[in-house]
Amino acid sequence: MTTIPAAESERKNLVGLDRAELEAELAATGLPKFRARQIWHWIYHRGETDFARMTTLAKPVRAELAQRFMVERAEAVRDLASIDGTRKWLLKWPDSQEIECVHIPEEDRGTLCVSSQVGCTLTCRFCHTGTQRLVRNLASAEIVGQVLLARDKLGEWPAPPDGRLISNIVMMGMGEPLYNFDNVAKALKIIMDGEGIAISKRRITLSTAGVVPMMRRCGAELGVNLAVSLHAVTDEIRDRIVPLNKKYPIAELIQACRDYPGVNNARRITFEYVMLKGVNDSAADARALVRLIRGIPAKVNLIPFNPWPGAPFECPDDAAIKAFGDIVFDAGYAAPVRTPRGRDILAACGQLRSDSQKLTKSERLRREVEAAVLAKEQEAPAA
Repeated sequence: MTTIPAAESERKNLVGLDRAELEAELAATGLPKFRARQIWHWIYHRGETDFARMTTLAKPVRAELAQRFMVERAEAVRDLASIDGTRKWLLKWPDSQEIECVHIPEEDRGTLCVSSQVGCTLTCRFCHTGTQRLVRNLASAEIVGQVLLARDKLGEWPAPPDGRLISNIVMMGMGEPLYNFDNVAKALKIIMDGEGIAISKRRITLSTAGVVPMMRRCGAELGVNLAVSLHAVTDEIRDRIVPLNKKYPIAELIQACRDYPGVNNARRITFEYVMLKGVNDSAADARALVRLIRGIPAKVNLIPFNPWPGAPFECPDDAAIKAFGDIVFDAGYAAPVRTPRGRDILAACGQLRSDSQKLTKSERLRREVEAAVLAKEQEAPAA
């Protein structure tokens, strides 16, 4: 008897299922649990998408799986490479929504910046993503799928134990991860699984603008590193540039950092601080920052503001950033200045923004021209 292939829409995507869910799906077809371990290995260690090539499975099993399931990736509709080696991909999902993820190669690591939402729940005024309304949360398959696609593009299958092109994950792309915690947590547990992608929790950082009620749960359930987008030392300024502060003011946020499960000198909290000229970059701001975080095992990442077309802020000059950093450093906190990466392709911190919103032809053209002008300015040598 000939089996009639299921329609594409009727086949279930196995990407994004946890182990228990994968076992349950296979059990419903009469396959034993050990098959789930084999398929997990093929999907997450070897990066295979075609059941026919999963050669540790018998041919009839492969045929049955192909009828019922699929291993689906997003479509990369744009692949941009920066002059500094940074890669940015625009990923499109079957419902036509789009997000961006970025790979940043460095001498001692390769970091993938992963998105958690289409658009963003928040409206941080210095962030380009914040100008795009929230469309929807990403499912666990779509979060894990960014890692799979990046490995496809970088040719990193099977997953190597050492010398990885993708050694670190930062949940710092589009969206607020703690407003999509269930899907983010499920995806990160898949990414951390030692029999698949196997990226250690010590190499994963989740960034939040300060969703205070979810921070303890994040530390307790995932144990990943925490980065907090602070950016100001007074509620007056933070209310203006990070509107979430009106709901969870600085005092509550800092207390949540003090209470973060597992925080210690070996596992410090990172405070992200975007430097905005004339807004938060004074010596008084630096001294207030030191007082604010005193006693918390922490480091402070100083991020020169990365401009984008129509941005309402400017970046301070190098001398102002250094003076700010020196005050923080002298107080006993590491205060590295993050080197902007991928600015020429709008892939730097705060510059991600997908094309999910419909634009008029003239608006799209205007943005392309502005981005080109910005890139030219950034490539020009300093006077």
